[in-house]
Amino acid sequence: MNNSIRKYIYICMSVFLGLTFASCNSSDSKGESKLVINEVLVNNVANFQDDYGQHSGWIEIFNKSYGSANLAGCYIKVSSQAGDTSSYFIPKGDVLTVVKPRQHTLFWADGQPNRGTFHINCVLDTIGSNWIGLYDSGKKLLDSITVPAKTLGRDMSWARVSDAANEWEAKGKEESSYVTPSTNNQTLDKNVKMDKFQEHDKNGFGMAISAMCVVFSGLIILYILFKNIGKVSIYLSKRNAMKAKGVTCEKEAKEKKLGEAQGEVIAAISMALHELQNGDHDYEETVLTITRVKRSYSPWSSKIYSLRETPNRK
Repeated sequence: MNNSIRKYIYICMSVFLGLTFASCNSSDSKGESKLVINEVLVNNVANFQDDYGQHSGWIEIFNKSYGSANLAGCYIKVSSQAGDTSSYFIPKGDVLTVVKPRQHTLFWADGQPNRGTFHINCVLDTIGSNWIGLYDSGKKLLDSITVPAKTLGRDMSWARVSDAANEWEAKGKEESSYVTPSTNNQTLDKNVKMDKFQEHDKNGFGMAISAMCVVFSGLIILYILFKNIGKVSIYLSKRNAMKAKGVTCEKEAKEKKLGEAQGEVIAAISMALHELQNGDHDYEETVLTITRVKRSYSPWSSKIYSLRETPNRK
């Protein structure tokens, strides 16, 4: 085999292996995991339903990085008793396994993987504790948590205080701390800055005055810019024309009208730009039609195109 062909095959294999590894890799350059277990609901009675309309326990995974991460090829392991660990391999080929930056993915722990990619073959224990681990394609542990026993009631979840935070809490006890499947763990119900502004400006006069000042300031700035842009462009065109003609005296350049475009030139350019923007210019026909000639006649054999004329008889 030729050396160039071997080199080409080696490069292709290296690129393929690199892309395959990158698609299953869920760690960033610092060694930290992009994907973390964010929230777990064990006893689902009347909470979120799956795509089959069933209530099952679920595991939420969060991509805390600002780049996409692919879960294809990763493993989810669940253990409720010592030495009893169930492992679920996330299959490849599903585009939904790509988790976008700062987004969530939900896996249903219903023990029925035949229902789809996001239905694992594990069931969470509603009475005892549950250990859950997330592994990459190389069986490297990315993240793991332990849901304590006798801590969660019906439709309560064990979740991080905020997305990817280190502190955990039980959600669902109160209305202010509700379960958040496939969304942010900490939801802001009010805007502190808006509340403070409304407190200091109840009637809205300050907002109106600020808005008017911003608008008029912008208009003044635009007026100054447009007024000076024309002068600067005329000055630059005159300077370039004087440099091209070798003229150094401004009075002489003014007499020769260097850099000054005539009105007809400006009108022609404006008309061309107008036609280009509005599509007023013509478009040539792009359809070529070939028709068969009924009689065998060719202009090359015509007498009127011959070099010698037939003399007229008298």
